[in-house]
Amino acid sequence: MPRAARKAQMLAVAEEVFAERGYLAASMDEIAERVGVSKPMLYEYFGSKEGLLVGCIDKARTELREATEQAVIGADSAEGMLRLGLLAFFRFIAERRQSYGLLRHEAAVTVPSAVEEIEAIRRQQTDLMIGWMALSLPGVDPVELEAAAEILVGSCERLAQWCERRPEITPERATDLLMTAVWTGLSSRAGD
Repeated sequence: MPRAARKAQMLAVAEEVFAERGYLAASMDEIAERVGVSKPMLYEYFGSKEGLLVGCIDKARTELREATEQAVIGADSAEGMLRLGLLAFFRFIAERRQSYGLLRHEAAVTVPSAVEEIEAIRRQQTDLMIGWMALSLPGVDPVELEAAAEILVGSCERLAQWCERRPEITPERATDLLMTAVWTGLSSRAGD
């Protein structure tokens, strides 16, 4: 198997095991067995169990960026772009509910390098939103755009946590709720 395919397989299995057992209870032996490789091979690819977890988070960050970037292609307004980007985020979280819960609860507390990776996801999404808003809402002060992006990312995280407790809330409903809360302010600043 090519190295890239093997690495992807290892990450997919590791994410499953981490989500099922929790980071601390997950073992490299079980992950290696499920993948069908030796434990030393896992260490060769990732260096440590922590390195494997960080690899899983990095993979999720890349997938989230791709999902949100693809979602806004073809949006015909600033409101449409924001709505599609938020919907992509909430769908991404809903599809990975168990893994998201692991990262939010356990990894963020027990693995220092995971904290840095999770913050990198926040920064990535904030930077994407700043770029979209700058293109879609010309004339708005860049400081206000940055603050709005930070507020949106924080709101998305809190709303995603609330959705964990309220499984009847769909990604579409979560998007509608957040749009209702934020769009009026953003659109008034742009003169929409």
